[in-house]
Amino acid sequence: MSEHQLEVVLVDDNSVVRELFKRSTKDMSVDLIAYSSANEAMSYLKENKPNLLFLDIIMPEKDGLTFLQELRRLPLHQDTFVIMITSKDYTQDRILAKEMGVMEFLLNPMSMSSIKDIILEYVNNDNPYETRY
Repeated sequence: MSEHQLEVVLVDDNSVVRELFKRSTKDMSVDLIAYSSANEAMSYLKENKPNLLFLDIIMPEKDGLTFLQELRRLPLHQDTFVIMITSKDYTQDRILAKEMGVMEFLLNPMSMSSIKDIILEYVNNDNPYETRY
């Protein structure tokens, strides 16, 4: 990662979503690192802290909320900025996520502009812990 680029990690098993994020960030000063599984991402995140983490809730081997619970136990990630991605907007997921410090939910399907906007909002915000949901 270049010292001037922001590091954004995406964990989503859907290849279409990963490609959409790649296209959305290609003209931004963002180093996007995309993982298709929670286990792959955890190997990287044990040693690295991105500026922003996008995390899918529904994944086959481990759901995003369980993954986030494990991640928050690591001292490095107690305050990592996290945006959850979901196609099913359940109240109970929002409550659990908020308790674990999730900043916001991004509903799938999403547009390239919404991805760009949320990245810019959270990396340029003086008080990113003010959640919108």
